[in-house]
Amino acid sequence: MRAVVLKESGVAAIENVADASETAEEVLLKVRMIGLCGSDLNSFRGKNPMVSFPRIPGHEIGATVVSGSSSLLPGTYVTVVPYTHCGACASCLRGRPNACQFNQTLGVQRDGALTEYISVPGSKLITGKLSVKELCLVEPLTVGFHAIARGRVTSSDTVAVIGCGGVGLGAVAGSRERGATTIGIDVDEDKLALAKLAGAKYVINTKTENLHERLMELTDGRGPDVIVEAIGLPQTFVAAVEEVAFTGRVVYIGYTKEPVAYETRLFVQKELDVLGSRNALPEDFVAVVRMLEEKRFPVEAAVSSIIPMEAVPEALLAWSANPARVKKILVNLEEK
Repeated sequence: MRAVVLKESGVAAIENVADASETAEEVLLKVRMIGLCGSDLNSFRGKNPMVSFPRIPGHEIGATVVSGSSSLLPGTYVTVVPYTHCGACASCLRGRPNACQFNQTLGVQRDGALTEYISVPGSKLITGKLSVKELCLVEPLTVGFHAIARGRVTSSDTVAVIGCGGVGLGAVAGSRERGATTIGIDVDEDKLALAKLAGAKYVINTKTENLHERLMELTDGRGPDVIVEAIGLPQTFVAAVEEVAFTGRVVYIGYTKEPVAYETRLFVQKELDVLGSRNALPEDFVAVVRMLEEKRFPVEAAVSSIIPMEAVPEALLAWSANPARVKKILVNLEEK
């Protein structure tokens, strides 16, 4: 069967790989559509510290059941929880399997779903009254929803989300779902317009506006109660700590390979809660599926383009050359 393979940094190719097959523990799926996200771009660029080459990417999945399920009929549309958990590490024992010490995410630590068929445990399947396009958006939105849960966001909070890509939009939408006042921050006007559709009351373009001054204006001089960093750059890691309110919460989703230098006085002086947020929990998937079923997210506006598998290597090169201009690429595996 055909698959997209990341061969090395900056090189992707369409290759024939071993066929997927149903096993006693797994369900065989026909992959219909795959979403590409910022982590896939970082993997392609060699900047994802958890990826080794060669690697098949893809963890934002819209698929149909082929065989092997005792509860779902063949042809049922599903998405997949792309994470594993061991059940025995400290995270798992605390009821937080999303942060399993030995997690292997599809397309990251193990080969992913940008291929014609894939086998996964039946327990990892998620269904809903959703289109295949909507199914591809579930997982990235859950990562943003989980960050909002980690930040203990309530309706009394003002939340700033730095980075309005797919995961950042999930944080914007998750903040809105909790009734918070939400501020979207990015350098691209199209992404900021999308953030407003997803629930941001205010947006800030840091290419044309002073971040500190605008945040002070919007929060009566206090700073946001919660800042979610969804990019993974040293300067945005630092900005989150500098701009959050005293006794606020900073939630980091992004990774940065470069060292980050902090003014550590702010951690203590502000008495901050600084939190990591990794992957998502089952309740995050439930919340996102409900939101999409109830049409409270701008699905059509969120998708930049839909391309066939053969176009992926070229699309990754173009995306890498101009990452700020891309919202969400979906790969239609039914197009030749």
